Amino acid sequence: DAKHLVPNKMRDFFCTINLDQEEVFRTQVVEKSLSPYFGEEFYFEIPRTFQWLSFYIYDKSVLQKDLRIGKVSIKKEDLCKYTGKENWFMLQPVDSNSEVQGKVHLELKLNELITDNGSVCQQLVVHIKECHGLPLINGQNCDPYATVSLVGPSRNDQKKTKVKKKTSNPQFNETFYFEVTRSSSYTKKSQFQVEEEDIEKLEVRVDLWNNGNLVQDVFLGEIKVPVKVLRNDSFQAWYLLQPRENGNKSSKTDDLGSLRLNICYTEDCVLPSEYYTSLRNLLLKSSDVQPISASAAYILSEVCRDKYDAVLPLVRLLLHHHKLVPFVAAVAELDLKDTQEANTIFRGNSLATRCVDEMMKIVGKHYLKVTLKPVIDEICESSKPCEIDPIKLREGDNVETNMENLRYYVDKVFREIVRSSISCPTLMCDVFYSLRHLAAKRFPNDPHVQYSAVSSFVFLRFFAVAVVSPHTFHLRPHHPDAQTSRTLTLISKAIQTLGSWGSLTKSKLSSFKETFMCEFFKTFQEEEFTESVKKFLDDVSSTESKEPSGVSEPVHLKEGEMYKRAQGRTRIGKKNFKKRWFCLTSREFTYHKQQDKEPIFTIPIKNILAVEKLDESSFNKKNMFQVLHGEKPLYIQANNCVEASEWIEALCRVTRCNQKRLSFYHPSAFLNGSWLCCKATTESTEGCARCTADVPADTQIEIDGDRETERIYSLFTINRSKLQKLEEACGSIAVYQGPQKEPDDYSNFTIEDSVATFQTLQQIIDTVEKLNESHEKYQKKRSSSAEYGSE
Repeated sequence: DAKHLVPNKMRDFFCTINLDQEEVFRTQVVEKSLSPYFGEEFYFEIPRTFQWLSFYIYDKSVLQKDLRIGKVSIKKEDLCKYTGKENWFMLQPVDSNSEVQGKVHLELKLNELITDNGSVCQQLVVHIKECHGLPLINGQNCDPYATVSLVGPSRNDQKKTKVKKKTSNPQFNETFYFEVTRSSSYTKKSQFQVEEEDIEKLEVRVDLWNNGNLVQDVFLGEIKVPVKVLRNDSFQAWYLLQPRENGNKSSKTDDLGSLRLNICYTEDCVLPSEYYTSLRNLLLKSSDVQPISASAAYILSEVCRDKYDAVLPLVRLLLHHHKLVPFVAAVAELDLKDTQEANTIFRGNSLATRCVDEMMKIVGKHYLKVTLKPVIDEICESSKPCEIDPIKLREGDNVETNMENLRYYVDKVFREIVRSSISCPTLMCDVFYSLRHLAAKRFPNDPHVQYSAVSSFVFLRFFAVAVVSPHTFHLRPHHPDAQTSRTLTLISKAIQTLGSWGSLTKSKLSSFKETFMCEFFKTFQEEEFTESVKKFLDDVSSTESKEPSGVSEPVHLKEGEMYKRAQGRTRIGKKNFKKRWFCLTSREFTYHKQQDKEPIFTIPIKNILAVEKLDESSFNKKNMFQVLHGEKPLYIQANNCVEASEWIEALCRVTRCNQKRLSFYHPSAFLNGSWLCCKATTESTEGCARCTADVPADTQIEIDGDRETERIYSLFTINRSKLQKLEEACGSIAVYQGPQKEPDDYSNFTIEDSVATFQTLQQIIDTVEKLNESHEKYQKKRSSSAEYGSE
């Protein structure tokens, strides 16, 4: 949020987040305020080199260009000072001389030349090669040029490159020559005198400009290099453009207002993959360690002050290596040992619940999008009043009308959720399956616990949270306004209640804190909603393919016209592409010569082994995909990229539970006796690329396993003292074999087997020490090889 903004009258403000001059995010507009509250969170990976992370406050204008009120700019090197805590920053004025980004590639050389009379003089050679990442000017690529100057106390020689049109990455490749010192016999009258010692005061300055044609040229940045560093040497390097020395200096900085930010910035120095082998293997075998509390992954969560710091990289690493499900099952089983009552199952913030939460956020993004986004959009854009709390009703509101509106939205959201089981990613289903059976094993006399174990995650921690904070899950671009936010909160409460097994009973309704919510739920028919929830939970916690219960006809999922390649089942006939009508149901995938005609070819859903994209190079055609089944692959070309994506997604969803799914496939076709991708000459050769169908194609995520391992190494390093304390606790327990007089040192740790835990701790400490040595060697090598001016 911001406060005391100028001008001192109510205006409409918004804030942008910029990497140097490149806008990466923008908040919603807060209307008529001097102290706007934005309340928005943005998470992003930084894909390029940058110097400044900046936040600009704008005054929104309808007819004119938005006015920049002020900015907060934080140097990359200073971000660590502010990370993890809230800070108020004074807004600084926006000065064009300080608004720079990009870098320039220079080669500098100092030559000694022998004149005709045998004396020696020095010549500076400046080769300006290229620039990269210059800012956009008025939303378009700039027309950059550079000036190259040799500057000293009594001289300023300047030369200029040609203008490069419409580019942010200009290639100049121009060389300029400057006389640095003259021979002692030089007698020609000059505008300046150059003495030998003046070289200490000379510097090369390169300024980048945007050619304004009919308007004033715009400064883009500058760099300065002292000539003295070039003595008897030459080098080339990339230089980050800097603001002018007089840029952004103003005495009036206190009256622009201030901005409150909470910044979390992490920077990882990731070594080559082989350095992480020991730590990675130690973490990946965690699910096989008995007891699980003695595993490296569990110990990581024990020593971290905030479990979330450990959970995020741990889940991503295990997910990347297909080890998450057994680990979650193991820690959930440990969690259940301490659960005494079935109605409190998985309600705390344990390692198990946080791992499942994080898994659902990563894997379930697309699932949420296809299930909730249309109805969330309708709720946010229609703005129907839904307030049913008599205390919060506004003047003129009708509580009965509001209750009808709320009931309509709750019914619609609930209906979308319970019909969405076919879209639930396979990984989520596998985790829910494990949780369901573990709960039933822990409480064998409670027939409902297997359902509440799943509903506590999928309803309470997944759908209900996404409904109340749609912007956090990328279902909406911005934080909703106050009225819509209240509507979403009421809907979220309703979804939690409807999704909780057996919560609509009269005894449960009487426990509502708000009497108005109790009255609202009296309008719901318990049996109808309970049966829908039960069927949905059955579907999302099953690992077997099921026909829709109670439906005699197959469910129609998608149909449309596409092109398929002739499969060559006979020796006669050209293998060309033919237009066909395709139809997908819950039982089979067929194509027909025309719509409403009998199918020419049918593939039962249970026989589909994989559905993957096909490389464009296979047939020189775009938007192609392949359906792998018992016979030869079926190659299909969709009419556009959106259509291709929709078909792949639909086919992946309906085949997600097939038991014989492939793990590998060929991304190219088998033509002229070999696979184009791997050059194997046998058509039955196993695929050369991993399938993406473990989860629906659009939910496939990019995870850098080495980076996640580096983060875990950093956490172990930061918490080295706790590792040692836990090691001492294990030794104490092993020696005394009983309750200790001073349990405070380890009472917060879970130690089931002190010997096994001690062994794992020693492995962790040894591995971390070796990685420390590797990092130290790398830093020394980097510092010794870094050139002046390099990034």
